[in-house]
Amino acid sequence: MSFDQLMAEEDIEGSLAHVKMLKHTGILSATDSDEIIAGLEGLRTDLAAGKLTFTVENEDIHMNIESLLTSRIGAVAGKLHTARSRNDQVATDFHLYVKNRLPQVIDEITTIQKNAGLVS
Repeated sequence: MSFDQLMAEEDIEGSLAHVKMLKHTGILSATDSDEIIAGLEGLRTDLAAGKLTFTVENEDIHMNIESLLTSRIGAVAGKLHTARSRNDQVATDFHLYVKNRLPQVIDEITTIQKNAGLVS
């Protein structure tokens, strides 16, 4: 969880995109989808405010978010995993994590290069 919790925002972001696709394709009803979306957006707000607590008992960030979502909206939260494998979720979270942090990494490399006189 020490590293996984760093991907909480990305896990929520990927889950929001997934449930919106399920709604758009009609795989999930608008009612179920909207309830899941509202729950995820609430979790995102709480995450930004530092109000979420993650536990090692839930194994990883995905299980923690699922548990928190289920606590918030009930059994409908389980429908979030429709047409989505665990591997898809892990790959998407990691991809988004790297994508979201890449600009900072590039800035740091550029600073190092400037300080070393390698670029102007």
